[in-house]
Amino acid sequence: MSDEFAQPINARTRYCAVFGHPIKHSASPAMQNAGIAGLGLNWRYLAFDVRPEDLRSTLLGAKAMQFVGLNLTVPHKLLALEMVDALDESAKNWGAVNTVRFEGRDKHGTWLPLHLFEDAPPEKIRSQGFNTDADAITRSLNEDLKIELAGTRVLVLGAGGAGRVAALKLAAENVGELFLVNRTASKAGSVAAEIRRRHLNVKVQLGYPRGEVDLAINATSLGLAPDDPLPFDGKQFSLRQAHAVYDMIYRPAETPFLRAAKASGSRVANGLGMLLYQGAKALEIWSGQPAPIEIMRAALKQNVYGI
Repeated sequence: MSDEFAQPINARTRYCAVFGHPIKHSASPAMQNAGIAGLGLNWRYLAFDVRPEDLRSTLLGAKAMQFVGLNLTVPHKLLALEMVDALDESAKNWGAVNTVRFEGRDKHGTWLPLHLFEDAPPEKIRSQGFNTDADAITRSLNEDLKIELAGTRVLVLGAGGAGRVAALKLAAENVGELFLVNRTASKAGSVAAEIRRRHLNVKVQLGYPRGEVDLAINATSLGLAPDDPLPFDGKQFSLRQAHAVYDMIYRPAETPFLRAAKASGSRVANGLGMLLYQGAKALEIWSGQPAPIEIMRAALKQNVYGI
């Protein structure tokens, strides 16, 4: 698009945002504002650095200011489960919230997206949590690494919000064997126990695999900062064991993890595809319209790769 935004800000402009800590690396504003303009909406999408201890108050603030919706990134996806007013089935199923829609109750008692109340705000407003990460993960893996997940052996590094969702979604896709590694072992153990309850056919183990794996995924934040260590223990695992490697981090576009994996001969991909598809679904949840995916993809590539 020739203009970054199709409409100037005015007194009727509505707002969306992403909350995270850190947040300066985020490409979500570029992607979402392009998508919003592509839909011709009088909205703007912002980014705020929100510390975990401030998440509850900022969620309440966004509701009070009648935001359209929010995205949540590291480290808020698990915390928000207990802070939103209602949970969509997607958030209940995957156990994490990365998208929030603010809703108003109409005179018939029906909860509707808040942006539909154009002339007067409703008396009652609530926040509803969704998860758009799970489907985005598998779609990106299929497109970017050409991986058919059923029957594969997969190592997931990290068991926080993103890692938990990834592990549960991979199990639902009938991977053959999952290996879970997390700095706090009990957190990985909790995810493993849930997978064993829900997916009896999937073998899940704590710790690093012996032998080769079809896929290794970095679901930690290690790699966002230039001096971060690699997200695995090199004494217990070698990237030469991994046929393919996926890093959920997309900025830098090539993390040290991906650079090392490429040098070891693995096929590699970063998290740009996951960001695109989870963001497109969030925009659809907020707007009720199909997201202009190619416009959003072009904005992401321009923002992250400069192309």
